[in-house]
Amino acid sequence: MPSSPPTPLLDLEVSPGRPPLLRAEARGAGREWAAEHRDALRAVVAEHGSVLVRGLGLLDTAGAGAVFREIGSGLLPEAEPFAPRLPFGDGVHSSTKWPQNQQMCMHHELSYRLEFPGLMLFACLTAPAVGGATTVADAPSVLEALPAALVERFERDGWLLTRTYNEEIGASVAEAFGTEDRHAVETYCRANAIDFDWQPDGGLRTRQRRSAVLRHPVSGRRCWFNQVAFLNEWTIAEEVREYLLDVYGPDGLPFNTSFGNGDPIDKDIVELLNAVYEDHTLREPWQDGDLLIVDNIRTAHGREPFEGPREVVVAMTDKTQLADCDPTVEVTAQ
Repeated sequence: MPSSPPTPLLDLEVSPGRPPLLRAEARGAGREWAAEHRDALRAVVAEHGSVLVRGLGLLDTAGAGAVFREIGSGLLPEAEPFAPRLPFGDGVHSSTKWPQNQQMCMHHELSYRLEFPGLMLFACLTAPAVGGATTVADAPSVLEALPAALVERFERDGWLLTRTYNEEIGASVAEAFGTEDRHAVETYCRANAIDFDWQPDGGLRTRQRRSAVLRHPVSGRRCWFNQVAFLNEWTIAEEVREYLLDVYGPDGLPFNTSFGNGDPIDKDIVELLNAVYEDHTLREPWQDGDLLIVDNIRTAHGREPFEGPREVVVAMTDKTQLADCDPTVEVTAQ
């Protein structure tokens, strides 16, 4: 199918506080429209970091998956999720299970892995009655707005993700690694620069040190790329955090982040990170059938609290290697 003309012919709407918006007027022909405009869509995302497409009428997982496959360069299976998703087959998943009354803070998908999606695809099958927008923020702008001394420390030390797996909170070992076989889990961890310890109760604790700042492999722009704030204990709702500390103790939280040398990240730093994200957040309420395309390296994404049913399906594509993004912290698989 022929490529689309240059992006200005797609009638892109750009306004303060909102992600770029395209009106497709292609209900019932989403796959065909996506195939025809694939190059133009990807050019818009390369320029702006994200784009919301309205008018495709994506109302079921099959239709969404067909559009995802036209836009992406091979949909990726999920590995090491921090919370479970429902699989719909062929690389299409539900959005992450997260309490609907709680904010899902800005983050870059799977930023703690050695390979991660370069592009995120979201389709809203059912928009919530209130709230629930998938928000976005420009990572180079966030990086520039952070205090230089803090950035320098993260560039030097990186960040450390510690996960303690259990069957109640977050993803289980089987959900994260696709198996409960200890040998297979250990082999995966060694191949992916993850330190691991089996606990006396049979549980698993892992640690992985990663760079907090990467260089975009295409544009060359430096990006604040991590899940430092989102997976930190101080971002968890206070009542939930107190419950988890009471049940599991400070060393048994399902996930937590620290500086790469193991030093704790103070509450005021987490609050600063989230405040800077908020200053750069773009939001647009979902409508049924919308498509959102996000450059996962250039652009962080989050989710607002919501009321009423909300069904958003997700796909990841454009596999990217950490080693190709000029990481500031060296990690080596064992």
